[in-house]
Parts: sequence; structure tokens; C-alpha cells
Amino acid sequence: MSTPILMIEDDERLASMVSEYLAQSGFSVSHHADGHSGLAALEQAGSQLPELVILDLMLPDIDGLDVCRQIRTLPTAAKHLPILMLTAKGDPMDRVIGLELGADDYLPKPFEPRELLARIRAILRRRHSHSEANPPEDVLRFGSLEIDRNARTVTVNDKPADLTSYQFDLLVALAERAGRVLTRDQIMEAVRGRELEAFDRSIDVHMGRIRAAIETDIKNPRRILTVRGVGYVFARQQD
Repeated sequence: MSTPILMIEDDERLASMVSEYLAQSGFSVSHHADGHSGLAALEQAGSQLPELVILDLMLPDIDGLDVCRQIRTLPTAAKHLPILMLTAKGDPMDRVIGLELGADDYLPKPFEPRELLARIRAILRRRHSHSEANPPEDVLRFGSLEIDRNARTVTVNDKPADLTSYQFDLLVALAERAGRVLTRDQIMEAVRGRELEAFDRSIDVHMGRIRAAIETDIKNPRRILTVRGVGYVFARQQD
């Protein structure tokens, strides 16, 4: 059975090429050429959701960033779907904004189809390895913070913390190594399966979003601490 993917991309030629290429590797791509029809497809999917969304930043009717924001606020399970955003080369700020809004990864255009396939596989591998390899009782607890690796949920004081699939994996990677200082490269490698790209600061953007979700005071974090010049450490002892 093929793995379903939703692609929201106005470039018909690119979408056709990607669909044909991914089909050779066991993926079936449902293509929508504008943001509104892509969002409608997710809202109407019910339990037949795709495994991943490929989202172009530049769409004819609505900005891709707005589409990303709306996906993350959907009242259904679709809001938890991993999003791989396609961005124009040379627009780092758009990539940062996309990550802040909830995209899990980005790929600048033009891109090699092989790299797109590799990133899709890495995202899905992370997602399924965490959901299938861990038993239901496998919950990490740090004071009022609970991370359920099986359900892929995070709560603080019994209230849900809203994280993307990628941010959840980052948090788990840190929590599993509580008390150990990790470089950005080590953190990214632990969840993405590839080395950090040169000057890639997306990890800092994600850390900021995670802190906003789990810290009581984001200006004075007590769970995820920055080690200047090195990286981050997840505090072993917490309130």
C-alpha cells in the first residue's frame, strides 16, 4: 500500500514531476494547486489523512505561511501532520517564519528530487519510530512536565503543550539526554538523521517555540537551558 502525501503547489509541472518520482518509491501524491483547496482537502479527509504535507510558500490565492498557520489551528488530527515547506532560495527569513508557524522542515527551490525523498523519509521515520517503538506507559516525567512518547503528547501542569511533530522529537531527544549538554549538530543529528547545513540556525527557532510551550517564564527558562557557545541542556531537576 502506498503512503499518501498531500502536496499544495501551484507549479503544475513541478507537482507532476514530484508525484511521478515519489510514486516510484511507494508514495501517492494528492495535488492541489492553491491553498484553499488544499485546506479543504484536509478538513474533509476525516480519518483518511495523508502522512505528510508538502507546502509551497508562494501560492496564487493565499500565502503558504497562512496555510501553515491554518493547518496548525485545525480542530482535527490534521493539525499534527508534519509539514515540509518549499521555499524560494535566498529567503532565509521566510524559512524562519515558516518554522515558527509550525513547519517541521524546509527545502529551498530548486531542489533535487532525491533530497526531497530523503527528507520525507527522515520525517516519517522519526514519526513512526517514536509512535511504534515505545509502549503506552513510556512517559518521561520532569516535575509538572510529562512527555508521552507513545501518544506523542506533552503536558505541563496537566495542560497540553502545542508542539509540531519535529519539535516533539527535538524535546524527546533532549529529555532522553537530560543533564547532558548537546551541540546544535548533535541535537539535529539525533532527530533528522543528517548533519546541520552550513549556517543553519533553524534549531534555535524550534527551541524558542518549545520553550514558549513548556516554560513558565520564557525569559528565564528552567527546563531547556542555553549553554553559551555550545548548545543546549535539558535540566534533570525541574519543578
